[in-house]
Amino acid sequence: MSWFQWTERPTSALANGGVIGPDERLPWPQTMTMGVQHVIAMFGATVLAPILMGFDPNLAIFMSGIGTLIFYFITGGKVPSYLGSSFAFIGVVTAATAYAGKGANANIAVALGAIIVCGLIYALIGLVVQAVGTAWIEKLMPPVVTGAVVAVIGLNLAGIPIKNMAASNFDSWMQLVTFVCVALVAVFTKGMVQRLLILVGLALATVIYLVLANGMGLGKPMDFSGIIAAPWVGMPNFTKPVFDAGAMLLIAPVALILVAENLGHIKAVSAMTGRNLDPYIGRAFIGDGVATMVSGAAGGTGQTTYAENIGVMAATRIYSTAVFVVSAVMALVLGFSPKFGALIQAIPLPVMGGVSIVVFGLITISGAKIWVDNKVNFGDPANLLVAAVTLILGTGDFTLKFGSFALGGIGTATFGAVLLHALLRRRA
Repeated sequence: MSWFQWTERPTSALANGGVIGPDERLPWPQTMTMGVQHVIAMFGATVLAPILMGFDPNLAIFMSGIGTLIFYFITGGKVPSYLGSSFAFIGVVTAATAYAGKGANANIAVALGAIIVCGLIYALIGLVVQAVGTAWIEKLMPPVVTGAVVAVIGLNLAGIPIKNMAASNFDSWMQLVTFVCVALVAVFTKGMVQRLLILVGLALATVIYLVLANGMGLGKPMDFSGIIAAPWVGMPNFTKPVFDAGAMLLIAPVALILVAENLGHIKAVSAMTGRNLDPYIGRAFIGDGVATMVSGAAGGTGQTTYAENIGVMAATRIYSTAVFVVSAVMALVLGFSPKFGALIQAIPLPVMGGVSIVVFGLITISGAKIWVDNKVNFGDPANLLVAAVTLILGTGDFTLKFGSFALGGIGTATFGAVLLHALLRRRA
């Protein structure tokens, strides 16, 4: 298959358990519709992550399109994936920039330089994997380690919505209303509405906030002046990176988390499609790493393959890479609309806080799910201690200082998990 040639299959091919493979596509109208669905699926998380770090969410959407196209070309169009903002960066970026959780991040430049370095390390790991395979990664970071590290990301971030995103009692109640809305959507809806639980729950909570604050005067009213004033079309707001050694030391270890995350995603897609994607794992790492470097160079967030879009593929049985080319182009178009960005910025902070509670909790539980799915034996003292120590290091934001440099909670938890497991691992 060349980059832009797919075998067209009729919609009837999906009958009786049929699938549309990576090198196939539905007729273009249906492919376009699926592209819209994938944009919606990635939207909530790709927008939320930059807001929590003080980045420009409009630029993050734009760079997600760029990153997805980079990933597509580097993998030769063989791996169906969408790249969006990674939540693994939130804790280390907020620590490196001393971001308080409100408004634009004044120190974003130092985070961008570190994100570029992280992407470079990630791409270099991809080159090694391309040469020697993934066995060394699976040995270095078995499920007990990856599960603990993923869980720590959510736990380390827990204080952000609780401490920084509720300025009043009304705001705290709105956070509660928001995560209840998300939970109701998750449990009492079906199909795509259920898969878009974050986006739909956020929309419901925003309407409730509008009624209570703007209509009844119970909280700070929503301000629509920015939306009205923003033009429909305009250039994204790019930012030049600055390379700071302290920030790089803090943020670069995220590369290990991205490796574990991407490896799991590719294994999942491989299982769903029935195709062996192992030969493309190295290229996938390189693609993700380069996309992260390009995003950081422009002012965007670090990127990763998105589980949300993998879920859409599982639900629809459509794994066509043509869909992701379409969705990437759509994201680029949205990135050129300042009015769209202003709409995102108008979302009330406590509503975003309530959504954050859900998202960070889901990240934590996804780490525990890795343990369950891989049947990690916690009767083994080595596994028990690796998981226990890692969780406390990350949750308590355990920091090690090296002169003027400091390695914060997620970094110490990641390296601690890897090194402790290597030390305690039973040898045959």
